[in-house]
Amino acid sequence: MYVWARLARVVATARSRDSYFPGEESRLAFRCLPSDIDSNLHLNNARYMMLADLGRIDIFVRAGLLGLARKRKWAPMLGGLQVVYAREIRLWQRFEVFSSIETWVGTQVIGRHRFILASGDIAATVMTTAGVYDRDGRQFIPIDDVVAALGQPATPRPLNDIEQAFLKSHQTLRTATKTAPPG
Repeated sequence: MYVWARLARVVATARSRDSYFPGEESRLAFRCLPSDIDSNLHLNNARYMMLADLGRIDIFVRAGLLGLARKRKWAPMLGGLQVVYAREIRLWQRFEVFSSIETWVGTQVIGRHRFILASGDIAATVMTTAGVYDRDGRQFIPIDDVVAALGQPATPRPLNDIEQAFLKSHQTLRTATKTAPPG
């Protein structure tokens, strides 16, 4: 079940944080609750994805994307992700999720979510690719156009080696998924 109370808190407190601009980080604090754990008594793998969603929503609200998307019938959509777990987050442990828009190319945004323990150690990293879909036009919008519509004077930086490898892996799996026979 999606944790609606956490979503409500993120949206309700978004105005208390500054506007978001590409290249900055969203920073949200959490505690691992009994509803977050698996049989190993640590943060369930699905909760990482849900908490990364909250980081993205925080960015969307603070950047003005959600309001603009409603007006223009756009839909921010996740294309795929890759997760690396390095350390566990145990029951009752405090941690923060640092989320950022790293860069973009064409219609794809590269995002990153780092789960940081109180010790400063990284527990997990989630890399994402996403886009903004124009429901009326039935196509994804170039991210440069989205950034311009938000009134942000940002330009993407070149992809680094990790981002290039991630996008290549993502595209290979996406192609295999779309061309695989059913069943």
